[in-house]
Amino acid sequence: YYAGANVLRTEEDFRDLALAYFDRAAADGVVHAEIFFDPQTHTDRGIPFGVVANGLLAGMADAEAKHGLTSKLIFCFLRHLDEDAAFKTLNQAQPWIDQIAGVGLDSSEVGHPPAKFERVFAAAAAMGLKRVAHAGEEGPPEYVYEALDLLHVDRLDHGNRSLEDPRLVARLARSGMTLTVCPLSNVKLCNVASIDVHPIDRMLALGLRATVNSDDPAYFGGYIGDNYRAIAGGRGLDKGQLVTLARNSFLGSFLPDEAVADHLARLDAYAEAHA
Repeated sequence: YYAGANVLRTEEDFRDLALAYFDRAAADGVVHAEIFFDPQTHTDRGIPFGVVANGLLAGMADAEAKHGLTSKLIFCFLRHLDEDAAFKTLNQAQPWIDQIAGVGLDSSEVGHPPAKFERVFAAAAAMGLKRVAHAGEEGPPEYVYEALDLLHVDRLDHGNRSLEDPRLVARLARSGMTLTVCPLSNVKLCNVASIDVHPIDRMLALGLRATVNSDDPAYFGGYIGDNYRAIAGGRGLDKGQLVTLARNSFLGSFLPDEAVADHLARLDAYAEAHA
């Protein structure tokens, strides 16, 4: 990942990268994407935040013009770095803050609990940014509690290990918290033994708002369509369950209510036409 990132140096590089992803996503029928980027991966090697942001934003605009595919941008803090580095990144983002939907937390989870970034996330919230965080992917259920209670996340990335705690599952279901589940990534990173035992159908049965996502598709074994096909085959999900997962992705998005309603109507019409 870091070796590959070294070739990204100019705004055009980041624009080309973004558009290549959106071209592939559009081919899978994606109509809206909320993408993550890790600015510290690039600023730590001397690439200014603005080069990264401007390039990605240009790719997003090109994708909407080319495919009608809308998108939002979320920048993540690398949790293996310290709080000061995260605050520095938040400050670097200031000139682009009105073009960014939210902040996230990724990289190595174990040993780097959400509590480490409580003050950074509070500052981001004060700026009006949405908050998401990887929690319960490799880390324990306690990290999910911290993401909810200390970071006050609007959406939970992964969250698989929440299933180990019935009280936490009940809370997530009751609150309607969205979980961005990444089946093929879970297998690639050995968080799940195989797609045949992935718990996504159990999540649905427990009333969790699970969604299907591709994580880092170039590295983790597949794009969004590949993930849907994998769980449909490996877990035997029926059409109704797949439609629910797709509906959940819009319900858990950061789109305005009107746009969500429009997408849901289109999805339902498609599902009915292909019953």
